[in-house]
Amino acid sequence: MRDLRLTRGLSQNALAETLGVSRQTINAIENERYDPSLPLAFAIARVFNLRIEEIFIPDFC
Repeated sequence: MRDLRLTRGLSQNALAETLGVSRQTINAIENERYDPSLPLAFAIARVFNLRIEEIFIPDFC
């Protein structure tokens, strides 16, 4: 997700504000310390105009 964010010129703070979460949440997702809820994953996908599967890869793959 970090690459997508940087490619679009978004800071962690700007993305967090768009999604209604904290910057720390974005940081934790990018560093794989936190898995977003399904509603948050859908919101992230919407921001990047991608499918969830194009952003997040499950551990079992």
